[in-house]
Amino acid sequence: MSRPPSFVPPPGARAYRLRTARGVFAVVDMAVAAGAEPRGTALLLPGFTGSKEDFNPLHEPLAARGYRTVAVDGRGQFESDGPVDDESAYAQEELARDVLAQAGALGTPVHLLGHSLGGQIARAAVLLDHSPFASLTLMASGPAQISVSQQQRVKLLRDALGVMSMAEVWEVIQATEPPEETDTGAGLDAGLADQADLRQRWLGHKPAQLLATGLQLCTEPDCVAELAARPLPFHVLSGARDDTWPVSLLDDMARRLGALRTVVEGAEHSPNCDQPLTTAHALAAFWDGATGAAG
Repeated sequence: MSRPPSFVPPPGARAYRLRTARGVFAVVDMAVAAGAEPRGTALLLPGFTGSKEDFNPLHEPLAARGYRTVAVDGRGQFESDGPVDDESAYAQEELARDVLAQAGALGTPVHLLGHSLGGQIARAAVLLDHSPFASLTLMASGPAQISVSQQQRVKLLRDALGVMSMAEVWEVIQATEPPEETDTGAGLDAGLADQADLRQRWLGHKPAQLLATGLQLCTEPDCVAELAARPLPFHVLSGARDDTWPVSLLDDMARRLGALRTVVEGAEHSPNCDQPLTTAHALAAFWDGATGAAG
């Protein structure tokens, strides 16, 4: 079971609207800690039903290692605006181009990290243009479509959104899901500590975003060979157990990418929440190596 992060950004982090060539996105931005040597900037993309707050536990330990971290709500996620009903606005290429714009607005080659759905969007961005990125980390994010059991969950959610409002769907989820699976609304990604905050986040998501990205998760093709051809350092990080993509599948993807492989013991689908210190240490060590290789 995931340990929920706080909804409140850590001390020293700044929540604001990042202006880009493709619109404005809500972010939590944590500067390098005082006294630490600046090592780089990381752009963090959340997963399905998730938000920038899912990375709150990582900001302080990564700042102490010299990394500025910018966690972003993608188009139509939580506090970033987007169309309510137009699913075409959430086509994977559109979301990938948003990521390229976010990286451009930060003004430096960034270490790109995507969690779950965010990993597949990150991958799509790298396939479009790898030049804004210093490295790519896929965290609990697999090579193609999600597991059959999770596809069934997404189908139920899509069916419900077709006939109910977001508020009504939330109430159904709370009434029918086991307590350990209600952190996210859909059971895929880690949630937040307070049910009122969880509900606020759920209601902030645009239905079209959930419909479009849910379908993407269920139909994503295997693009690992294409990704492996890009000249970037790769990192595949996951918990020791994952119901969304089997860990053995993530192991195989890492081999195909020639990627560093990290398995975080005591973590499941959200190592950023389950074991944040171990996860942050692994990320910083990878980024240190990637930065050194680039230099």
